[in-house]
Amino acid sequence: MRLDFHTHGKLAKKLPFSTVYTDWLFDEARRAGLDALCLTEHFNTLQFSDLYGYLASKSRRVGDTLELPNGLRIFPGMETDVAEGGHILSVGPLEAILELNRQLEPYKGKGKFLPFEKLMDLFEQYPVLVGCGHPYRAPGHVPELPLDQLKRLNFLDLNGKDMALDRERTQRLTYDLGQTLDIPVVSGSDTHQAVQYGCIATCFEGTFDTVEEMHQEMLAGRYEIQLVDSAAFQVRTACLLKRSLKEIYALGGDYVAVLTKAVSA
Repeated sequence: MRLDFHTHGKLAKKLPFSTVYTDWLFDEARRAGLDALCLTEHFNTLQFSDLYGYLASKSRRVGDTLELPNGLRIFPGMETDVAEGGHILSVGPLEAILELNRQLEPYKGKGKFLPFEKLMDLFEQYPVLVGCGHPYRAPGHVPELPLDQLKRLNFLDLNGKDMALDRERTQRLTYDLGQTLDIPVVSGSDTHQAVQYGCIATCFEGTFDTVEEMHQEMLAGRYEIQLVDSAAFQVRTACLLKRSLKEIYALGGDYVAVLTKAVSA
C-alpha cells in the first residue's frame, strides 16, 4: 500500500475551494501510483468544511477512509499551527476531524494559535493520530519543546519538500528525534498541487482502512520510505507552478481553467 502522509486539497489556503482543481489533484495522485493519502489540509484554510463535504458526497466510506471512484482512499486529516511555531498533523475519522476543526475556530488567526500542550490536550479527546509535520523546517520550534510533551506525538513527518532540498540534514535530524521519542518516522510529499505526488511515499507491506490499523502497522515497522531520484526536480517544479498559478489568480485570471486546459492539450 503506497501512502502519502502529508497532502493538501487546495492550491493555497486563502484561495477559494475548487471542485475541478481538487478532482484534478486526486486523479493525478492515482496516476502517480498512490493507493491512499492523508489529506492534511490547513486547519485555517478557506472553506475547510466545504472541501470535506464535497469529498464525502462523491466517495464511499471504507473504514475511516473516503474511497473515491478512481480507487484512491483518503484518510481525513488536518495541519494545525501551534503558538511556538510549527505544524501538527492529525489523521482520523471524518467526523472527528470536522469536529476538531470547529473546536479550533477561535484559534485560527495569527497570534491566536494554541500552544502545543493545549492542542495535544484537545487532540487526545478524539480518535486521531497526531504527528509533527516537517519538524525541522524554519521557523518551527516544536523539537525544542520538553520531551514529556513531544512524547505525546504518534509520528514524525519525513517531509518530501525538505528531503528534496537537503536530504542529509532532514534525514539525520528527523530520525534522531524519532529515536529519542521512540515513535515512527513516516513520509509525506506536502504537495498543494499534483507535480509533487510520488516524490516520496510510505510503502506498507499490507493494506488497511482504519487509523488504528495504520498505527499498528507503523509501530510494527512494516513499511519503507521511498524517495525517487526526481524528487528535487519535482519539488522545484511544484514550487514554480504554485507561484505561477497564484499569480494568475491575483491578476484576476482563472488558474484552474489555465491548468486543466494545459494538461488536456
